[in-house]
Amino acid sequence: MKFIKILSIFLFFSTFMVQSASATRIKDIAQLGGVRENQLIGYGLVTGLAGTGDDLKKVLFTRQALYNMMVRQGITINPTDFAKINSKNVAAVMITAALPPFAKPGSTIDVQVSSIGDAASLAGGNLLMTALKGPDGKVYAVAQGPMTIGAFSYGGKAAKAQKNHSTVGRIANGAIIEQTVPVALGEKGSLSYRLRTADFTTASNMSEAINSTFGAGTASPVDSTTVEVTIPDAFKAHPVPFIARLETLDIKTDTNARVVINERTGTIVMGQDVRLSTVAVSHGNLSIVIKEAADVIQPNPLAPGETVVIPQTTVEVTEDTSELMVVKEGVSISAVADALNAIGATPRDLIAIFQAIKAAGAMHGELVVL
Repeated sequence: MKFIKILSIFLFFSTFMVQSASATRIKDIAQLGGVRENQLIGYGLVTGLAGTGDDLKKVLFTRQALYNMMVRQGITINPTDFAKINSKNVAAVMITAALPPFAKPGSTIDVQVSSIGDAASLAGGNLLMTALKGPDGKVYAVAQGPMTIGAFSYGGKAAKAQKNHSTVGRIANGAIIEQTVPVALGEKGSLSYRLRTADFTTASNMSEAINSTFGAGTASPVDSTTVEVTIPDAFKAHPVPFIARLETLDIKTDTNARVVINERTGTIVMGQDVRLSTVAVSHGNLSIVIKEAADVIQPNPLAPGETVVIPQTTVEVTEDTSELMVVKEGVSISAVADALNAIGATPRDLIAIFQAIKAAGAMHGELVVL
């Protein structure tokens, strides 16, 4: 029954892909070259924890960061006396964020906060002002504010209660952008689109759709990933309306025939273009159960002799019978699914069957094992 449900999911997605193959927008399969997010990172402190923060006597970098923060705030304290402080209301954290393209100074972005010390929980914590830097070492945003975690972790020496992950939190709109990464949009009068999934047929179809709408020579495929688009003269001064109209064009996409299997989870995903040549398949399970037991033989009371332990081993061998099933050449994924369903194979059995069919050269498509 479980296998039939899985096949139903396969057939649903197969039907959906066939119906929507001719109505895929360019913006859903390709992105404009140079228009991307940039990763930011920073090191900071979270305060206000209810005794669940870092142990300052063990986590030295948290103690050093706390001391430096106090010095910057004009608080003078003897380093020797500071070493005696063991507050557990502070935790050292790493802050990560993604700087979106065309973001302007003053706008906000979400940040992710993760503990790097031995804090038990960041619940109720408040992130102190932290600079977020890019790979070039420049500050692009500043983060600060209270966190939301959606988890808790409390306990003592003998018991502990925890829900979700309590050492990672998030601050919605927690960082203010200070500067942005410049993007040259329409530089030199052309645009470069990159397909998210490389395919020569899709790149050619995309070029033809653009040329049929804006005129011959507007777009040309460079390779299986890149399509170069020349901005028409009427849009060179203001390319945004041209980009908006171009990205809503519908094109027909194409993909490689592929079967993806995950042996650890028993998951199988079949693409709609997978084909099988005529092949005979037989699959049976062999079960061997070995049971160990011990019989004790001892003499009667006051009788001479020794107590003897005699091991008893029982071996049961069970092999499922399986007929040889001829799987005819499948013209669609539904035909392939129906043929394999007739064998009565489970998802884990299918993994072995697909690998054997591929080794026999009867599968026309790529077999990907995760």
